[in-house]
Amino acid sequence: MDISTVISLGKTAMEVSLLLSMPILIISLVAGLFVSVFQAVTQIQEMTLTFIPKIIAVAISLIFLAPWMTKLIVNYTVQLYSSIPSIIK
Repeated sequence: MDISTVISLGKTAMEVSLLLSMPILIISLVAGLFVSVFQAVTQIQEMTLTFIPKIIAVAISLIFLAPWMTKLIVNYTVQLYSSIPSIIK
C-alpha cells in the first residue's frame, strides 16, 4: 500500500463524512437563525427556547434523510471492503 492509496482512502472518508454531516448542520444552523431572530424580535431570552426547535428540526431532518444517509454509508462500506484485496497487494 503506497501513500497515494492512503491519501485516496482518507479523502474519500472525509468526503463521505462531510456529505453525511452537512445537511444536518445546515438545518440546525437555519433553525438556530430563525430562533435567534424570533428571540430578538420578541425579546424573549429563554434558554430552552434555543434548544428545543433545533432538536425538533434535526430529528425531523434525520427521519427524512435517514434512507439517503444509510445508502451513502453502506455504499462507501461496500466499496471499501471490496477494495481490500487491491489495497493489500
